[in-house]
Amino acid sequence: MRTGSEPTTARSALRMRLWLSLWGLAWAVFGTAAFALAGRPGWAAACGALWLVIMVDLTLILRHIRQGPHWQPGRDVPPYRPPEQGRRP
Repeated sequence: MRTGSEPTTARSALRMRLWLSLWGLAWAVFGTAAFALAGRPGWAAACGALWLVIMVDLTLILRHIRQGPHWQPGRDVPPYRPPEQGRRP
C-alpha cells in the first residue's frame, strides 16, 4: 500500500543489500590477493580500501537486521503513517 510519503519514510531491502555486499566482499578479497600477487601494490591497496568500506557496510546492515522490523520491511510490517499536513517537526 502506497501512502505518498515514501521518499521520507523509505526503508531499505536489507537482505538484498546483505547479499550484494557479500558478493562485493568476495571480489574485493580476490582483487586484493590477485593484485598483491601480481606485484601491483597500488591496485591491491585500492581493493583493500574497498574491502574496508564493504566491511563497515556489512556491520551496519547486520546491526539493522538485528534491530528488527523498523529497519527491515516485510509483508507483515505496515508502512509508516504519512506525516500530518501543516505540521513540521
